[in-house]
Amino acid sequence: MKKNYISRRKFICSATVAAIGSTFLDIKNVYGNSIETKNSKDLVSIVRVKDGNIAKAVEEAIDLIGGIKTLTKGKNSILLKPNLVAPDPKCTTKPDVIKAIALLMQKSGKEVMIGEASAAADSFNVIGNETYRTKKKDILDRMQKHVFDTLGYTEMAKSLNIPLINLHSGDIIEIPLSGGFAAKSLKIHKVLSDVDLVCSVPMMKTHALATVTLAMKNLIGLYPGTEYYSVRSWLHDRAAERGSKGVAYEVIDMNRAVKTGLSVIDATSAMEGNGPFDGTLVDMGLIIAGTSPLAADMVGATLMGFEINEIPAFNLAHDAGMIPGNLSDIEIRGLSIEQNKRNFIKPKISKWTDINKFWGIKEL
Repeated sequence: MKKNYISRRKFICSATVAAIGSTFLDIKNVYGNSIETKNSKDLVSIVRVKDGNIAKAVEEAIDLIGGIKTLTKGKNSILLKPNLVAPDPKCTTKPDVIKAIALLMQKSGKEVMIGEASAAADSFNVIGNETYRTKKKDILDRMQKHVFDTLGYTEMAKSLNIPLINLHSGDIIEIPLSGGFAAKSLKIHKVLSDVDLVCSVPMMKTHALATVTLAMKNLIGLYPGTEYYSVRSWLHDRAAERGSKGVAYEVIDMNRAVKTGLSVIDATSAMEGNGPFDGTLVDMGLIIAGTSPLAADMVGATLMGFEINEIPAFNLAHDAGMIPGNLSDIEIRGLSIEQNKRNFIKPKISKWTDINKFWGIKEL
């Protein structure tokens, strides 16, 4: 019987946003690109994976938008955030993509770590065909280890001598969020306030709540389950009460709260239809890199055949004055959108309140 796994993820204020815990930039402030360039536009690259060489494609994509040294200038500690929603390689970021980025950063003298707080796993908070919400540290910690082990991240991180951070628990701090949509403050793992850059590395997928899940939505995995429950059920409950469309409130709040910039989308294989779990894989064979999550996501969604205004998080961002506002505001390097666009089968969009009637109500 098919396991009823769940969903999670979001947005950005600036790569140069002030340290967490201090005064946040106003939501209408513009992204601060870490790349030194006279070009005022956000940069996004599209690169094809050739002969299965993912590492080469990742390096080329990053080089096209300035190179790792330029993009991480002044940033010594980097947290890579893959999308490991569940222990299933069909719907998660490939270890090879994370490994390629980590090696580039290590060669540039950066301190690198990998962090995640996965949503669900069989025998932990998915029992039979029932999905449960839980805040229990023991369950969440064991689940996260299981996800890392199953997907090959434990072995990969050990080979590179970099730590895996369980973002569900540990040293959790509360930070203020000026003008937050879902909340006035957020609780996050302290490592997220200590690092200089959070690099979002999602798998390209459709999503039954968010329409697409890319670099911004991926950051919902930064909400600790010991505070917001597994599958972030408490968070989504509160956001839905406030009118969040497609989890946009939750996405934007977290992206404003952490220091984001470089984003790399794993589109080697992608998911269409009823993602983020039950869709069908398609061979895109691409790596997409951007100087900001919003820019990378706008290009990624367009490659998937979506209009910008179909994505609730994009609409909320643009209504709030965030940029880039249009594809014309983005400089695309490498391959063109037109030659690589595929019209994905779209998900059947659901509301959180409807989904939550069938799972996530019972508590462990």
